[in-house]
Amino acid sequence: MSGAGVGGAPGRGAEAGVESVSGAARVRRHEDVKSAARVLEVLELLGAEGARLSLADMASTLSVPKSSLHAVLRTMESRRWVETDPSGTLYSLGLKALLTGTAYLESDDLAGIAGPVLDLLAEETGEAVHLGRLDHTDVVYLAKRESRHALRMYSAVGRRLPAHATALGKAILSQYDAAEVQRRLNWPLEALTPSTVTDPDELLAQLADARKRGWAADEGESSVDIRCVAVPLGTGYGGGAAISCSAPRSRMDDARLSEIAAHVTEAAHSLRTLLKRLGEH
Repeated sequence: MSGAGVGGAPGRGAEAGVESVSGAARVRRHEDVKSAARVLEVLELLGAEGARLSLADMASTLSVPKSSLHAVLRTMESRRWVETDPSGTLYSLGLKALLTGTAYLESDDLAGIAGPVLDLLAEETGEAVHLGRLDHTDVVYLAKRESRHALRMYSAVGRRLPAHATALGKAILSQYDAAEVQRRLNWPLEALTPSTVTDPDELLAQLADARKRGWAADEGESSVDIRCVAVPLGTGYGGGAAISCSAPRSRMDDARLSEIAAHVTEAAHSLRTLLKRLGEH
């Protein structure tokens, strides 16, 4: 009996040891995943702000202890995902973030295929042309062609704006029914300018009009004094995409807006046809 007891003890201890190691491994895996999430949160925060932030600012926004966040930032800095200003106290996105973003655009089939269509549209209109994709509640610019005029709107590839405040976003949202639009947007809606539509009924009415005529408009809703027309490409291209043409109000009266809408509609049709043909091969 005593022998059995002595013989059994190591077995139970071994099992306990295995369980202890397994538990420790699970903790480490959890910590690894948590660290990965923290890195992504830092990248998303710096990308959203578009400016340098201090350790204290980021720790406060992310609700993270400064000591643990500092360790993450040191690793990210050594790998060039973030960089600091000369004082070493303010952080911004690093070169690796740019390279990765550029690689995404180079590998995005839609952006590559749309290039010649966007070139022609910009040549025909002389105004700024954009390709955008819906990302949750925002629209992200995937491609841009500059206006030939000295007076032009500010925009950049990678910029994101609330979908409800842009012609691109409204064009894409017009493809969904009211219930889906309600589900996709964050309510209450943010007003970027005094003209931004934030009333649910008014927005849904605009989307219904856009659905009927085939294009959506932005009347100074994302940027004061800028008018924009956008046409959707369909909901199958990476969650919904559209192309647009924008100009200052001084160059875009109602007659010119209708003319621009016709050009954008033709360009969108050409791109949809091209995508369909490529999909058949």
